[in-house]
Amino acid sequence: MIPAPRGLVLIVDDERDLRTLLDFNLRQAGWRTAQAESGAEALARARTLKPNVIVLDLNLPDVSGIDVCRLLRSDPETRDLPILMLTARSAEEDRVQGLTVGADDYLPKPFSLRELVLRVEAVSRRRAGATAATPNERIEAGQIILDLDAHLCLVDGTELPLTLQEFRLLAYLIQGRGRVRTREELLADVWNASPELETRTVDTHVKRLRDKLGAAGDIIETVRGLGYRIRED
Repeated sequence: MIPAPRGLVLIVDDERDLRTLLDFNLRQAGWRTAQAESGAEALARARTLKPNVIVLDLNLPDVSGIDVCRLLRSDPETRDLPILMLTARSAEEDRVQGLTVGADDYLPKPFSLRELVLRVEAVSRRRAGATAATPNERIEAGQIILDLDAHLCLVDGTELPLTLQEFRLLAYLIQGRGRVRTREELLADVWNASPELETRTVDTHVKRLRDKLGAAGDIIETVRGLGYRIRED
């Protein structure tokens, strides 16, 4: 029995056979699907459809998946859409580049269809969790104010655009102010991922978050050999 649809996945890949395969397996798992075969089409459909998850291939015929991800993250209408990169590029530098421009997860080819479905579910849950905050709840740390309901980050009164994952990471650290959060905890609680997975994902997101926060980013301390915490005043 096919479960009831639970959200929309936009599949972006220039290989028709692969799109068809992913479409079938995601629909069997209860998802609605839409497809795009180029970067330009992906950008247009993402803005129109606002999918729950975008499965994005890096090797597209017009605009690279990296540039598509960068453009989605720079657009206020699409910057919070969860993105799972799916690519034949498995080198570490490619994974880091994908995460640096804002991907939420990265799955190299060849891949298990079951794992892909599970990862789609995981990134979708993270977005759902981020929108379940108490209305008008605000948390603060130094120059930073987070409005959890509006998904708004203010630094010295100026709005700072953060991706969904960056916002979740910062909120989690601030809510545990003074406590060391290990990389394994962050993977489990922010990414809903197994603590046995590669922890470079955490370090990459922390670095990008610090860069965006500028001088205020110093509030995130590295605890050598353990993880990260918010510095107490």
